[in-house]
Amino acid sequence: MRFSEIPFRLHRSCLIATMTLLIPLLNGMPACSAETPQRPNIVLILVDDMGYGDPGCYNQQSKCRTPHIDRLAAEGMKFTDAHAAGGVCHPSRYGLLTGRYPFRHQRNWRHEPLIAENDETIPEMLQRAGYTTHMVGKWHLGFDNGPDYDFAKGLTGGPVDRGFQTYFGMPASLDIPPYYYIEGRTASPQPTLPIAANASPGWSPIQGAFWREGLRAGNFIMEDVLDEFGRHAVETVETSFSKEEPSFLYLALTGPHTPWLPAEEFNGRGGAGLYSEFVAHVDAVVGRVVDAVDASGEADNTMVIFSSDNGPVWYDNDEERFQHDSTGPLRGMKGDAWEGGHRMPFLIRWPAQLRGYSESEELIGFIDLLPTLAEITGTELNTTDRIDGRSFAALLDLPTKEPWPRGERVMLQHHSGSVIRAGSWKLITHLGSGGFSKPSKDKPQPGGPKGQLYDMVYDRGEVDNLWLEHPEIVEKLTRQRQEIIDAHE
Repeated sequence: MRFSEIPFRLHRSCLIATMTLLIPLLNGMPACSAETPQRPNIVLILVDDMGYGDPGCYNQQSKCRTPHIDRLAAEGMKFTDAHAAGGVCHPSRYGLLTGRYPFRHQRNWRHEPLIAENDETIPEMLQRAGYTTHMVGKWHLGFDNGPDYDFAKGLTGGPVDRGFQTYFGMPASLDIPPYYYIEGRTASPQPTLPIAANASPGWSPIQGAFWREGLRAGNFIMEDVLDEFGRHAVETVETSFSKEEPSFLYLALTGPHTPWLPAEEFNGRGGAGLYSEFVAHVDAVVGRVVDAVDASGEADNTMVIFSSDNGPVWYDNDEERFQHDSTGPLRGMKGDAWEGGHRMPFLIRWPAQLRGYSESEELIGFIDLLPTLAEITGTELNTTDRIDGRSFAALLDLPTKEPWPRGERVMLQHHSGSVIRAGSWKLITHLGSGGFSKPSKDKPQPGGPKGQLYDMVYDRGEVDNLWLEHPEIVEKLTRQRQEIIDAHE
């Protein structure tokens, strides 16, 4: 049969099929099949205390060198208004894994698990979706019976009791004793050796090669921890990604949180002294893990998600000394209600679904990751009525049950719950940073504002407090904040 004799409807179907493949290629997108990629492998990399202005992909003037992190932006999607669930370590990690605002729990990580047994977690949900689930790195969410652990009975209430099938890591930050590795529920081995406190001249008491005195295990060497976690993460990718079922790896690195202990090969790297050298070391570990994903043969349908748990410890005199803005254009630093405390670099590389150099200015948060991954994997959440986050699958051009409220997202920020964003408006219920920057809290003056109100479209640096100029916005956001706080109780 000659082409001219083929029925027109067949001509049309062939043309549509051809254009379906061709148009994405012309737009620089991967030629995906008609079906959405199903159940991707997921690698969630969370670094510790890295600022919004540290990666080069967020700050062209950065004095830190981050080629591997920048590569994720070049090969995926960069979010410019993404927020950790808190301005410090443990609340941020709670919100990340549970989809709940951290102020909803009233527990102390030093004495008990922050994640309750009835809190649904990302790994628990993904196990129901058929995933193998693995964690490597810093937990910092507590165990049962802390701090009086019975090491002989094992550490319960931690990762393997909250959805992870395998775990290799450490209990908290690398400057908080005791210092030891954990495999599953077992201290490997127990911390029995004294270690003196350490500090670095030329830096503040909580910067540089700082750690507190306490006990350490015999095999726990501070300088080796970062690479040890990287090695275990690479091994996990090499073994778990070779199986038929999809895998989830949560890698919680200890840097660039203190102590800053860069390997010798990073000496002189960047232009911010010891800090940029350690950031370069962290970036290299990220690169090793991403390279392992690429070598697995599963890179196209693997989501690599990268972020930081909160802002950096970086003072004004550090900025002046090195001409490096660790939080970029943002005000504040770690702990603060200001943007520098919780607006984070947030990148997703997923070649089968996302084109390189994509960017989203939409407001998202760590609390959104659980419902997003549930929707991507087609898994129903058991605790929908307790979840504060919402799926941003629509921002990844995926089918979604409900449209994303573009430019109109309402979300609480900071672990205290004292901050609310609604569209472009941001309200802080108090004066001062609420965190590490001084003053943390400031008393209102007669006739002055009682809190802070900023237009984040025009004032990302939070310079112009509009509290007195827009009382109607203050009233509206105050009411919305209270409604959110009262929900799920």
